[in-house]
Amino acid sequence: MIEKTGLVTIHGNPLTLLGDLVKVGQKAPDFTVLDNDLAPKTLKDYQGKTLIIASVPSLDTPTCDTETRRFNTEASQLGEKAMLLTISMDLPFAQKRWCAAAGIDRVVTLSDHREASFGLAWGVLIKELRLLARAVFVLSPDHTVKYVELVSEVAQEPNYNAALASAKALV
Repeated sequence: MIEKTGLVTIHGNPLTLLGDLVKVGQKAPDFTVLDNDLAPKTLKDYQGKTLIIASVPSLDTPTCDTETRRFNTEASQLGEKAMLLTISMDLPFAQKRWCAAAGIDRVVTLSDHREASFGLAWGVLIKELRLLARAVFVLSPDHTVKYVELVSEVAQEPNYNAALASAKALV
């Protein structure tokens, strides 16, 4: 298993990421996560769509809450050819509850808690916490990676404008 240190911190403390971070230009690796109704989902379930995939530590933290709400608001500008997925290690039940309370209706939340399949395949699993690092990926409809941002300080928000501009160029 590939381990990388020095790429991300939480409140200034260095963390170890497991897996190899995906890179612009490569085909996105597949994964298996659970939707809010416990149904397995893979990357193939979103074939033909431009995707913004945000990995976050937990929806129940202030920065993740802010990020997911912001992407939910921005999603309407992307039209039907694009989807926004937020993946965390939160249990599907917690994600469903959080989405209902927050009024999230455009972002699809998915749970990587069972296998850490996404975190390991995409290089964003934090070894010390078994949470996902904050990152944003944009994929073309054929699932080629077009944009990657690994947020170096997990407690900070991503560059929304850059991710959205990358997605808008694809739809």
